[in-house]
Amino acid sequence: MIHIHPKMRYTYVGADNHKHSHTFVFINFMFEKVGELVVSSTPSDFEPFLKEAQRFLQPHTAFIFAFEDVTHYGRTLVNFLIGKGYTVKHVNANLVSSERKAYNVIQKTDSIDALCAARVLISRFDALPIVKPDEKYYIMNVLVSKRQSLSRQTKRLKGTLHSLLFPQYPNYHDFFSSLNTKSALAFYAAYPSPHTLDGVTEDQLTDFFSVIIDSRRARAKATLILDLVKKSGVATNDFQDSIDHTIRFTVMELKTANQHLEDIEDRLAKLLISFNCPLTSMSGIDTLTACRLIAEVGDISRFKNSASLAQYAGIAPIPHSSGNSDIKRSNKRGNRQLNSIIYGIALILIAPKGGQITNPFFYNFYHQKISEGKTKKQALKVVQRRLINIIYGMMKHGVHYINPPIIYIDETQLNDNQLTHIQKRRSTFKSTT
Repeated sequence: MIHIHPKMRYTYVGADNHKHSHTFVFINFMFEKVGELVVSSTPSDFEPFLKEAQRFLQPHTAFIFAFEDVTHYGRTLVNFLIGKGYTVKHVNANLVSSERKAYNVIQKTDSIDALCAARVLISRFDALPIVKPDEKYYIMNVLVSKRQSLSRQTKRLKGTLHSLLFPQYPNYHDFFSSLNTKSALAFYAAYPSPHTLDGVTEDQLTDFFSVIIDSRRARAKATLILDLVKKSGVATNDFQDSIDHTIRFTVMELKTANQHLEDIEDRLAKLLISFNCPLTSMSGIDTLTACRLIAEVGDISRFKNSASLAQYAGIAPIPHSSGNSDIKRSNKRGNRQLNSIIYGIALILIAPKGGQITNPFFYNFYHQKISEGKTKKQALKVVQRRLINIIYGMMKHGVHYINPPIIYIDETQLNDNQLTHIQKRRSTFKSTT
């Protein structure tokens, strides 16, 4: 019986995907190009493409595909090929770029990129991950990305509204606890500038607020606003109508963004249930943080252990050894989004807030590492690595985290260095979220 090398059993197909078309290059196991096809992104053309591709199929082999893009323009075609029983592997864009440079090609074309993807498929055959599409992970990623986009939009709109309101209401900061409350947005939509309050009585403004808040608070709010407006005075200009319109329009945009944000967060909460992943059992991981973790990690089964997940997140150190030298350096090339999420959770677990320690285990573990001689930065990195182990177990095995009892402390008994450290950690976490 003749035994052949496993790589001889395939015809290798590299793909370069774009919005309107996909370019495929076919090569044999000897890296020789045997054909090229361009197919439109219309799903009805996928079946004819497979039939036409048969003329490039090498004898006694099967097609295996390499896609650089498996989540955007190439996603529909990848799902089609997998549905037909073909193996599809994901080729990182950096590998394609490195192959193009190693191939000593100056120009960049769709054909060359597809050829490089096919060459990487052969040279890194065992290392490349097999694509296993799961609509849940795709939808989770889409919703999380959209939620982050809307969050940035609301911050921008609130900043715009602040700049528009100050010239109109110099004391507007005293009107409401937050600019983004329902009562605040309703008021500024109805009364964008002081001159729109001309002739409005305290009873009328109280009735306006009574629809949103209780009557007692409505009366107090109406009295406060009218008194402050009277104190600061009313200033108008020849373009007041345009200013009022801009404020009303900005308020409308902010209301719409808030509604979309609330809808997406509801959808995320419902989608999270389908993963059967008890991440929220740990204090410090809320629904949104759990969704962000799943969106960045994806299918946990693609990581063989917690160490590989830590390396992916850029938390595990990278060894640099030569001769008798054995140095470990921090990993700056991991998934920075995932790294930021783990960092934020770690801060919650080690920093006391409101006179209580959320997780005494991690709090003591952190300070133990500092007492052993590690810097605060190094100790926090060790906490993150320990946290990765727990998160991996919850995602892989569906194990619930048992939180240790909360410990209450008197922050007035802490020394200045401890208080400064705590405040710094809290402000750092706020900036990351």
